[in-house]
Amino acid sequence: MKIALIGYGRMGHEIERIALERGHEIVSIVDIDNAATAFDSPEFRSADVAIEFSTPDTAIDNYRKCFAANVPVVAGTTGWLEHLPEVKKACAEGGKTFFYASNYSIGVNIFFAVNKYLAKLMNNFDGYNVRMEEVHHIHKLDAPSGTAITLAEGIIENLDRKTDWHLETEMKPADIAIHAVREGEVPGIHEVTYESEADIISIKHDAKNRKGFALGAVLAAEFTKGRKGFLGMNDMLNF
Repeated sequence: MKIALIGYGRMGHEIERIALERGHEIVSIVDIDNAATAFDSPEFRSADVAIEFSTPDTAIDNYRKCFAANVPVVAGTTGWLEHLPEVKKACAEGGKTFFYASNYSIGVNIFFAVNKYLAKLMNNFDGYNVRMEEVHHIHKLDAPSGTAITLAEGIIENLDRKTDWHLETEMKPADIAIHAVREGEVPGIHEVTYESEADIISIKHDAKNRKGFALGAVLAAEFTKGRKGFLGMNDMLNF
């Protein structure tokens, strides 16, 4: 498979390493130094899939350029979701292909499923309040993380007493407070905690490195090749 990489930081390098190990070819690398011209190159247009890990400010413009080049996208950037309706419209009406996940780690997606199941159980026990903490490296620009937001949405779907999330503080009892920490080079830690007067129940995912995220993105690219429309991890993993 021919892959274009958009963003060549630590994640981009790790994705490149895993893609090559799995027998794929990197035909184009788009980074800040060549972004003005790389999307129009024959090499980029020859890609079967583009894997994108850039910044919240540049992501949507990158996706538009991929669509113009008719290259399917596997999107790993978070913090741009106000533009999601535009992307879904391009898929539904323009025949484009776009795979989005707030987190590509297989382990995190198992964690998402466990989180939803626990929220369903806790719906019957209103003596427990729920909160969340996420910890990431100091280079992460958005807070809370996209993963934390996905976890919060999974709780809200299944826990009737919670209807919204709020960064750091519960503004009202129906909120889930998400505490966001930025320190060191932490790849990502997410913990969901239910607490009552009697005890505490918590579930946690702690990423040891970036390998799980990069492998998941390459697997998503393999899944995306040849498909159309708006895709996600639930399509690939069939949870």
